[in-house]
Order: sequence, then structure tokens, then C-alpha cells
Amino acid sequence: MPKAPAKILIVDDEINIREALATILEAEGYQVHAAGSAEEAMSKLGEDFYQVVISDMRMVGGSGMDLLRWIRANCPEIEMILLTAYGSVEGAVEAMKLGAYDYLSKPVDRRRLSLLIGKALEKQRLAEENRSLRRRLSVKEEFSNIIGNSSRIRQVFKIISEVAPTDATVLITGESGTGKELVARAIHSRSNRRDGAFVTLNCGALPDTLLESELFGYEKGAFTGAATMKMGRIEMASGGTLFLDEVGDMTPKTQVDLLRVLQDRELRRLGGASVIKVDVRFIAATNKDLAGEIAGKRFREDLYYRLNVVPIALPALRERKEDIPILVNAFLEEFSRLYKKEPKKISDRALDLMLQHPWQGNVRELRNVAERMVLLSHNETLDPRDLPASIGHSQDSRPEVSIPLNQPLEDMEKAVISGVFSRITRNRRKAADILGISLRTLHYKIHKFHLD
Repeated sequence: MPKAPAKILIVDDEINIREALATILEAEGYQVHAAGSAEEAMSKLGEDFYQVVISDMRMVGGSGMDLLRWIRANCPEIEMILLTAYGSVEGAVEAMKLGAYDYLSKPVDRRRLSLLIGKALEKQRLAEENRSLRRRLSVKEEFSNIIGNSSRIRQVFKIISEVAPTDATVLITGESGTGKELVARAIHSRSNRRDGAFVTLNCGALPDTLLESELFGYEKGAFTGAATMKMGRIEMASGGTLFLDEVGDMTPKTQVDLLRVLQDRELRRLGGASVIKVDVRFIAATNKDLAGEIAGKRFREDLYYRLNVVPIALPALRERKEDIPILVNAFLEEFSRLYKKEPKKISDRALDLMLQHPWQGNVRELRNVAERMVLLSHNETLDPRDLPASIGHSQDSRPEVSIPLNQPLEDMEKAVISGVFSRITRNRRKAADILGISLRTLHYKIHKFHLD
């Protein structure tokens, strides 16, 4: 897909300079907007993203230096080039110290302007590649493949970092497929017990009697078929971490026995008389509402408080949709490498459909979809035809926007723009492309129809 042109904001209180610079840069393929003051520029920067800002040093109602300070504080990824008609070396040095990319004297040398913008964009590209690499290394090395950069998942990373070095018991809650075991493994791998065992037990996958024997172990002859002694999972995890998945499915009797271990840090194997001391860090997880289970007398309140020392609530994927593009690309890369396929990319339209999907199976469902697409598609760029039928039926499948007839033209125009935002995309650039108008015109319409 062709790369979108870089967006540049020109800030100058002289309209002829703004128009001259815009003409030069638009001829070079850039998307150019303009502002007549620092205040107007701040407003535009708050509403949209620009790669480069070119601003006059001295303007009425706020200088280029004021704007530079605001950008460094609020949009540090933007590169700024300052223009001065005074050739002030002192001002240029101060601007560079504050973080300006460079400065130009008026009248502007067209070739030098083009060169500076190209270098500024290249610096941005390299910085973004470095940030992306650091995020991926952080995800893979520090958080055991928990992928995401949303505020919700960053909060999870923060709690993991704070609780991991301690021996505190952790209760992880969240829907199926949100990555509860990954969080448990990340806590263990960052703890002082990392060299000890990480033992798992799914409490919902075993019958009652088998769950007890798996958890506490048994002595030879404890019951029919107990031909030898068997160590339980708690004992196996001594010196390390025990992860109890679906702890909300435990029977009342097993809950009582587990509570005793949590309180006393000792147990008896089934059929055994001797007390065994254990040194275990407990991490539990459930997709159930334990408060509701307590109210229904299906889960012990005292056990809940023992387990819920440090709670970690994992968000559903539909609650952190900004992570979907990161997850999709990570999974496509993983499975392309695993199945020795050419690296796959995802089209914007297919990604839009994935963003609209509810993902009831959360990250697990998304991962399965990515694996299926890599296996079955022969296209380098995956489009809606490569998605499962439940997500997208064909390349031409698009949400429809109804047009109210027999109304004033402005009301119809407002309804169409609102419909594109509510049913197709919240991305203003994509909305402008769909509507066949420029982004500047769309911004005007949004303001005109009070659609903010």
C-alpha cells in the first residue's frame, strides 16, 4: 500500500509566507496545513498529528519559542524547524537547546528547507523503529509475551513489576483468553523464585477427587489404585510458584483444605499422617465473579481474602482495541516464521473489520485467527477475504450508511458524516478518504455540524 504523505504544519502570522511555503511543500508531495498564530497551532496539534512543524520565530500573540516549549512538553515526537528574519545566532542556539531540529533564515532557501524536512522525517523514522524494537523486547523479555501498549495493559505491566519481587499472593481475574497464565508466568520469571519450579493446576479441568490428589498428593494405599506415593502440586512447587487456574471451580472441601495451607504453609498428603512444610508462592486466577460466587455460597469468603492480596484485573480485548494492530502484527510475524512462510501484512480494511469484532475469545481467539490466515492465505497482504466468515465475508463487505431523504441537504450531509464515524471508522483520515473530501474539509464539517 502507498505510504501516506508526511503531514507538515506551517505557522506564521504573515499569510503570504504561509501560502508560499505551502505551495513549495505540497509540490513535493507533503500534506500541508497552516496556522496564523502559536495559539491556533496548539489547537491544531491537539486535534491532529503532524510530523514536522515549521514556525516563524517572532509572531504576534505568542512566539515560535513559546510554541517550541509547548511542543516539547505535549508532543515531543514532533520535529520543529524555526524561521527567523533576523539571523539571530543567540535565538537559534537557544532553540536548539530547547529541542528544535534546526532553523532557517528568511528568505527561505527552498533546497535547504527540503533537505531539513527530509532529515527530520528520517530522524523520526529511526526513533520510531527504536521505540518499536524496545517495546517488542520489553514485551518478549520482561513480560513473557504479554503484548500491548494500551493504558490498561501498561497498568498490568506496572503491577507485575511491583508485585513480582515480593512473595505476595496474587489473584488474576479476567475473561477466558485474556492471558491470565502469561501474567502468572511473568510474575514468577521476575521474582526471586525464578530458579524454582513454576507449577500449574487447572482446578476446573479435574473431577473433585482427582483435584484433591493432584493438589495435595497421596500416600501409598491411600485409596484403591494408589500403588505408590505421589507428591502433590503444592509440594512440587515448594521453593517456587504454584499457579491455580480457574480457582473458582474448586469444591467447598478443597477450598477448606487450600485455606489451611495458605494459613499454615503446611499440608498432609491424602492418607498421610505427617505434616509437610511448604514454601510456596500462590497465584490464582478465575474468569468467574467471585463476589457473586461468595453471595451464592459457592466460594468461601475467607479463602477469597487470602487469595486476593494483590488483585490484577485483565481487560477484555474489546476494552483495549488499540492493542489489536500490535497483536495482529506480532502473531502474523510469529506464525509466518513458524510455518516458514513469507512475512504477511494486514490491509487497512481487514484491520478495520478486526477492530469492529467483539472478540469474545479475547487474545486467544485473535491468535487463532492470525494462525489460520497465515496457514491458508497465499497473499502477501491479507484482506477481508482472508478473515473467517464471522469477522468479514468478502473484500467488498462494508458497513452501510443510510441517507435520510426529504430533508435539507445540510442535514443529509451531517447524517452521512456521522454515519461514517459511527459505523465505519473513527479515524479522520480514513473517513475523509471514504467521503471523497480532504481532511481539512472534513475538519471544517466536523466543526460546522458540532460533531466533535
